[in-house]
Amino acid sequence: MSVNIAIVGVSGLAGGEVYRYLKAHPQVEITTLQAYRTAGQQLCEVHPQLVADSNPTILPVDIPRLAECDTVFMALPHGLSAEIAEQLLALNQDTRIIDIGADYRLASESDWQTFYGGKWAGHWCYGLPELLQTTEREPKAQATEISQASTVALPGCNVTAVTLAVQPALASGLISPQVVATLAVGYSGAGKALKPHLLATNALSNANPYSVGGVHRHIPEIAQNLYTVASQHVSVVFTPVLVPMNRGILATVTAPLLNRDKLREAYEVAYANTPMVKLLPEGVWPETASVQGTGMAHIQIVADRQSDTAIMVAAIDNLGKGTAANALESFNLMHGWEIDTAIPKVGVK
Repeated sequence: MSVNIAIVGVSGLAGGEVYRYLKAHPQVEITTLQAYRTAGQQLCEVHPQLVADSNPTILPVDIPRLAECDTVFMALPHGLSAEIAEQLLALNQDTRIIDIGADYRLASESDWQTFYGGKWAGHWCYGLPELLQTTEREPKAQATEISQASTVALPGCNVTAVTLAVQPALASGLISPQVVATLAVGYSGAGKALKPHLLATNALSNANPYSVGGVHRHIPEIAQNLYTVASQHVSVVFTPVLVPMNRGILATVTAPLLNRDKLREAYEVAYANTPMVKLLPEGVWPETASVQGTGMAHIQIVADRQSDTAIMVAAIDNLGKGTAANALESFNLMHGWEIDTAIPKVGVK
């Protein structure tokens, strides 16, 4: 029997990618696509790449209609998801909601006020199935929480990359809790908004750091995850750099080494049974082209013996494992299906 789903904010890059994944899902019927600014347009007008056997019309946001669906995916700017979710759950408490935005990610109201501002909506079950937990150093612990949840908040794309890169070393006590992360980020991570620094005249042949100096909104979320992993405060220095590519994140994370002997073993154990996270063979380094269009995360680690530093690298597609793959993994877990159903794994390089 098919599950009826809705996507709110389908005209954005994240919403479009979730739609692409869901179209391949054998258990799904997409019953309504909704948005604000693009209501009334056909899907092909905002996502030409998605035209295949159908070309549905994007409808205005209609909360009673959403309440008729089993699962609602919300791909909206922060602040809008909470407003819709509150009204939706008032109509139907049994509706499952997967929020791709930031509204329910942070457990700390203080962090929300500092980095986002406005009303804090609270904290939902965190939708990164591979997240390690202090009490149980295996990804299945977070996956179990998701499988029992009715509302799930997905992580930020940069957060996903950094967390997956560093968490096995932290969980095993192999590195000091001082993490430095430098990310090369594709322009689709900034969404569709028209801004001068996102124009091709500035983007092409240019590398452009942004939100430098501890002000990026993903910092408290990374710290929140790493506290879950390490059961102690972890210092995070985070520097994202826009680079001239459409999709992808390459996260290079370093930290002082405490024990190099079991570094690779920690990653082999942590990611032994994670379909969407793969530790590459020694000497093979992650690259964004290899994961483009997929829901995969490729990981590699090495001990720098000259400086006693762990170097941990993750490559993801920011719209893939950074967004749609986490959404589909959570969706599958919530319905009792195989976690990787309908998620593409093979790249197109």
